[in-house]
Amino acid sequence: MPPETASAPAQDVIHNIGYRNYSGARLGRSYARRSLFSQSLRGAYGLGRSAKSKVLPMILFGVMCLPAAIMVAVAVSAKLSKLPVEYTRYAIIMQVVIALFLAAQAPQSVSRDLRFRTVPLYFSRPIERVDYVTAKFAAMFSALFILTATPLLILYVGALLAKLDFADQTKGFAQGLVSVALLSLLFAGIGLVVAALTPRRGFGVAAVIAVLTISYGVVSTVQGIALQRDSVDAIGWMGLFSPITLVDGVQTAFLSASSAFPEGHGPSTAAGFVYLLVLLAVIAGSYGLLMRRYRKVGL
Repeated sequence: MPPETASAPAQDVIHNIGYRNYSGARLGRSYARRSLFSQSLRGAYGLGRSAKSKVLPMILFGVMCLPAAIMVAVAVSAKLSKLPVEYTRYAIIMQVVIALFLAAQAPQSVSRDLRFRTVPLYFSRPIERVDYVTAKFAAMFSALFILTATPLLILYVGALLAKLDFADQTKGFAQGLVSVALLSLLFAGIGLVVAALTPRRGFGVAAVIAVLTISYGVVSTVQGIALQRDSVDAIGWMGLFSPITLVDGVQTAFLSASSAFPEGHGPSTAAGFVYLLVLLAVIAGSYGLLMRRYRKVGL
């Protein structure tokens, strides 16, 4: 039998797969920044993520709003002459829920990008570091503002349904919105800075809770000791060293709020300017620290 013939080598073929230049609109940095903001804000409430991711933020949102709904029901049914709680006091009372929300969502917003090393992909183009930090900061502020302002809106609508004085309620509602806006800015900055220090979400959660609870516990303890020793002035100044008492001092001085300090010994208007300057400095400092942090990430 004749020897088997060797198979002919395969011929190279060039396929035209139709590469074309992109001729559509180039949306640029502003679109990328808005998209990152929207994605981060939705992610804070688990929207666009798995069902498990929605459970905790939605539960905390419900817990935040439930007392307001109960107060409205009591005010309407009992025909009260005023709401059971001031607008400016509500967030102070519910600070534990706010802290849990921040501790859960701030690491979700930034730690995952650090852990999976996706930050360099953001910074490839067209987005820059300032866009990333601004979008993340604005998204966390917005998430916290929604969490804290929604109960105030429930209280305000309920007060109008109970036929309470429109001018007084509108003034109180506006003061409450200013208060929770400052609180949201402050907490967003602190939470993101702490969470951005580690790529591990669990460590970020624990660190945020520790910063908020330990600082408040220490300040409250020292204020209690100062009260027992009749050092009233020290009570007011100690509020500078905790985020929630810092907000409390500002709203006491400028928003006609009753102070949560021991026996209501809040800062005076003059001391309130110091509180306001410190609060604004912490917010600006948090933004600056985030910018510095992301100069080194992934490079």
